Amino acid sequence: HVDCVVNFTKNQSTSSWAVVRKSVLRTIKQRKATSPNKCTSITTEKKLEKSSGETKQPMYASTVKALLLGIGADEQMAGYGRHRSVYNRGGYDALQAELQMEKMRIWTRNLGRDDRCVSDNGREARFPFLDEEVVEFLESLPITDICDMNRVQGEGDKMILRLVAKIIGVHACSSLVKRAIQFGSRIAKASDVHQFGSSKHATGTAKYKGGN
Repeated sequence: HVDCVVNFTKNQSTSSWAVVRKSVLRTIKQRKATSPNKCTSITTEKKLEKSSGETKQPMYASTVKALLLGIGADEQMAGYGRHRSVYNRGGYDALQAELQMEKMRIWTRNLGRDDRCVSDNGREARFPFLDEEVVEFLESLPITDICDMNRVQGEGDKMILRLVAKIIGVHACSSLVKRAIQFGSRIAKASDVHQFGSSKHATGTAKYKGGN
């Protein structure tokens, strides 16, 4: 879909929207025709019954071997809340420098950790947003075509990605405000309460209890 985005960013007009939409839909249709198996769901799930006699929500395990991870999207398209703070302090020049720094450190800060977590569960990780062509394309664009920090959260951050999502019909999540999974799922708070009694006591000097 890179060609589609290029067309869009060159001329953000109503006619350009129509061109991009037609181009994306045509590409998807062509891929379905040439590779039907790749367009169907690859996730075959099997239900795992709880061993206990309690009535609980059933658990599922996927049999897929490769997982698509979204890492790299926020670092390249200004998706984190801190990016807005950087912009407020120094404008787009400061934000551009911040994104470049984060992209250069991503392999030590994130990739090793994520790969170990995925591998420990018997899966392989794939990083579509770190594909060489995707990275090269984003680097070729002015930052104002990638994000618009004058818009509210859920619109201006990762703007280009949100626009593409809407073009291909992914409307439900295209305007959601980013929230880290550990906070959105409340697992961070549950872990802090379990280990330290409360989130307030989960400081950098607190000792992890371990165990179950």
